[in-house]
Amino acid sequence: MDTGTDHSHSHSHAHAHGPVHPVSRHLRNVIAAVLVPFAVAVVAGLIVLWPGGVPAHQRTGVGFDQQTQSGQVVKIVSLKCSEANAGSGASGDASICKRATIEVTSGKDKGRTFTEIVQPTQSRQYSLNQKVVLAYAPKAPKELQYSVTDVDRSFPMYLLAGLFAVAVIAIGRMRGLLALIALVISFAILSLFILPAILRGDPPLLVAVIGSSAIMLIALYMCHGLNARTSVAVIGTLCSLFLIGVLGSVFIAWSHLTGNTSDETGTIHALYPNIEIRGLLLAGVIIGSLGVLDDVTVTQTSAVWELKEADPTADWRKLYIAAMRIGRDHIASVVNTLVLAYAGAALPLLLLFSIASRSVLGVAGSELVAEEIVRTLVGSIGLVASVPLTTVMAALVVSADRGHNNGVSSGGRRRRAK
Repeated sequence: MDTGTDHSHSHSHAHAHGPVHPVSRHLRNVIAAVLVPFAVAVVAGLIVLWPGGVPAHQRTGVGFDQQTQSGQVVKIVSLKCSEANAGSGASGDASICKRATIEVTSGKDKGRTFTEIVQPTQSRQYSLNQKVVLAYAPKAPKELQYSVTDVDRSFPMYLLAGLFAVAVIAIGRMRGLLALIALVISFAILSLFILPAILRGDPPLLVAVIGSSAIMLIALYMCHGLNARTSVAVIGTLCSLFLIGVLGSVFIAWSHLTGNTSDETGTIHALYPNIEIRGLLLAGVIIGSLGVLDDVTVTQTSAVWELKEADPTADWRKLYIAAMRIGRDHIASVVNTLVLAYAGAALPLLLLFSIASRSVLGVAGSELVAEEIVRTLVGSIGLVASVPLTTVMAALVVSADRGHNNGVSSGGRRRRAK
């Protein structure tokens, strides 16, 4: 029963732990009527499409499809490149090379050693006791079965991840810890559901929508609580993802983008011919947009709720106008961030085009760059659209709650919404 005592308790709780914005039972039911069937559909999709692991394939030994083992540099000897029969080009025979002895530290050949000649012009130079990643070719002659393919970066990567976790928890406290847990769950859904399901041959768009929706529901509700404010952000994010999916489908097809623009996609298509590469491109657009969308929709919804807390008499129009002023600043900064993030990732590619002295239109028309342009602009349109959409929904929800809108009577009793 909605008594004055209950309201008084929640009011004092608000002062102790931050503002509490009550939403009437009727509004909660309306929001639940939208989100509960959606959540059930997402769970059903996860169950039906759950792949049960990455499909097996015959290893080609090419690129990322190599078998790998761990290794360590146990000895380094300097010698003339002419003695090592590894001429160093313009530097001449007097140049000093290095002979690195590398020990296999994992697998059935643990303890076996082999040598590699390192020329002075090579970008990768070895140091004693350095850990490395070895490519293993079981069908090659014994002396050629192992070769260094990369440096083992496990320790610095784990250390950086640990520093990130400490910083998030130290500043975010419980909210930061929940965010980290949600991040782990997101990666679990990505690695256990989205990637294996796509490799199995399921439609990438459908898999991306179900997987992204599951990530969105878990991350938002875990980090921001199971309440009306978060639910409005979820609905705003969902609508924006739908818009991104539609626009992405139209412009990827219209621009005749194949999605097969890199060695990685070519290798994937060769190993798993059933994968729809163009659908993979669209799935990437949707998943890539999700993180920024979450940020924008949660921020806008929180802004509306806080504006209502500051001015309980404000109607939905006043709330919308005030929150949109915040939203426009957010749009300007986030869109710029998106474009620069994509430009930074594609910087070597842009440098190559610059060296080739091609025109801006010529560069933009090439599939490699056009793919990134479509990805950026489609995601940005969805991002921009999410601001007014989420803001107007939040303003209508918080204003339609007559119990919150009309305040408390002199007796301290909230009016019930009829």
